[in-house]
Amino acid sequence: MKVLAVCRGAAETLAGLRYKSGINKTSVGGPVMVDAQGIVGDRICNRRHHGGIDQAIYIEGSLTLDWWGEELGRPLPAGTFGENLVIDGLDNRDVAVGDRLYVGDIALEVTAPRIPCATFAAKMGDPKFVRRYAAALRPGIYCRVIAGGMLEAGEPVTYQSYDGPHVLLPALMVAIANRPDDTTRERLLEAPLAHRFRAMLES
Repeated sequence: MKVLAVCRGAAETLAGLRYKSGINKTSVGGPVMVDAQGIVGDRICNRRHHGGIDQAIYIEGSLTLDWWGEELGRPLPAGTFGENLVIDGLDNRDVAVGDRLYVGDIALEVTAPRIPCATFAAKMGDPKFVRRYAAALRPGIYCRVIAGGMLEAGEPVTYQSYDGPHVLLPALMVAIANRPDDTTRERLLEAPLAHRFRAMLES
């Protein structure tokens, strides 16, 4: 695996929306700094639902973006889904909470799936895209930064599976939407979830 693209965005108001968002991201040439909050200079406008130390970096796998490209009938330039990183050879369906990705000195730990929202639908120009994205069960990947450093496209990625409870992101996405039973909820809570998702399951 390797990093195909590194992306960051500025605050912009999308067509049809009244608020600003940093979802419009474009590829960055050269190295960027990654700290506990994510890529330095990447704008996060809605801190209630996005960003923070548990959702600092957002990743899409190249295999998943290729699938979406075929579904949508058009190429998807890096950053189309608002991702910070595109990882070559990665399929989002195979990713579990607690899995880690190492890029040079940087260590990222998977914490949560992307839950689609109205901003994402506006970005894609399709009011039904939230439902379509959720039904596809190929959610994007949120990570916390375990160790920061400098990062740029082209660097190799080492992938390490979590050795605890194996909670795949699609399964977690379904569980959050359907209020799991007590046994399932306890198993999910054993994984190193993002605090927002942990709060959803504990409420």
